[in-house]
Amino acid sequence: MIIYGMEWALGFVAIALLIIGLVGQAFEMRKIRLTTYQDTELAPANIFMNKRNFKWYAILGIGIILWYIAERT
Repeated sequence: MIIYGMEWALGFVAIALLIIGLVGQAFEMRKIRLTTYQDTELAPANIFMNKRNFKWYAILGIGIILWYIAERT
C-alpha cells in the first residue's frame, strides 16, 4: 500500500536531521575549542577531524541521504 505524502514526511525528517546536525556540530566545535585551546590562540584546521564530531557528521549524512530519497520519490 502506497501512502501519498510520505515523501513530505521524509523530507521534514531530513531537514530536521540536517538542522540538528549543523547546530549540534557547531556547539560541539565550540566546546572542543574552549577545552583544548585558549582564547588567544586560533584553533587549527584539523579541529574538524576530532572524534567527537563524527556523530554529527553521521547525522548530517543520514539527513542528506533521506533528503535525496524524499526528492526522488
